Amino acid sequence: MLLNVATVQMDVQIRKPAENTQKVLGLFENAVAGGANLVVFPECAITGYGYGSRAEAEGGGIWIDGPELTKLIDACHKLNSYMVVGFAENAPDGLFNTAALIGPNGMIGCFRKCHLPFIGMDRYADRGGGLPVFDTPIGKFGILICYDIRFPEAARTMALEGIDVLIIPTNWPEQSEGNSDYICPARARENWIYVAAANRVGHESGFDFIGKSGIWDVSGRPISLADHRQEATLTAQLDLDRARNKHVVIRPGEFESRIFEDRRPDLYHVGQVHAATADRTV
Repeated sequence: MLLNVATVQMDVQIRKPAENTQKVLGLFENAVAGGANLVVFPECAITGYGYGSRAEAEGGGIWIDGPELTKLIDACHKLNSYMVVGFAENAPDGLFNTAALIGPNGMIGCFRKCHLPFIGMDRYADRGGGLPVFDTPIGKFGILICYDIRFPEAARTMALEGIDVLIIPTNWPEQSEGNSDYICPARARENWIYVAAANRVGHESGFDFIGKSGIWDVSGRPISLADHRQEATLTAQLDLDRARNKHVVIRPGEFESRIFEDRRPDLYHVGQVHAATADRTV
């Protein structure tokens, strides 16, 4: 099964959701015209990210049923395609850093950022409470937002649920280059899944954003990488059957790996490590 994915690296205007929505719509139409049936946008692409208080973030945030997402839903229906887009979400149960997966038939679901660093709106947001897996006609997806990828358990949990592609909307500022250089390829290779990350560029609230969006194959090799500072749209065709086959044969009968079968969950406990250390003799 083949999936044509695009990741959009773009600049964003804080507190201007209407303008950002129009920009997303234009970039989405261009990516779909280029053959993509899944288009990934950055973290907080609709609202901006660098808010200085909870009140500011709520003032710049949007509601799931507001006009911004309604326009994006209409576009996905019209173009018969899918998108993932991030925004500061106002909700009855709190303020969240959220990414929505939208398809031709409307809203499929949302992921709310679980791991919150001390930067931007995440200083004031509420933590998301789950790791949903989205099973769609074009593939099975998991979403993590930015800092979430620093925690391998999150990606592994969704990989064990069978995701083909890990989608990462992000706002990587300066000093975050290692996320693109090392962590995204590692998440792909250790789980034998594709990874598609969309970062932003530009300057906001005292931070410069580094770009370096990318798409990585199941081995961790980059398929496409964006320029460090420029807006760009990356595209790739992914063979999802590769991600679904966790029995990797390099040389039949001589060099094979069973990525999940070879795991040893019985050993993955802190108490096990402590006990082994205490029993050692010098």
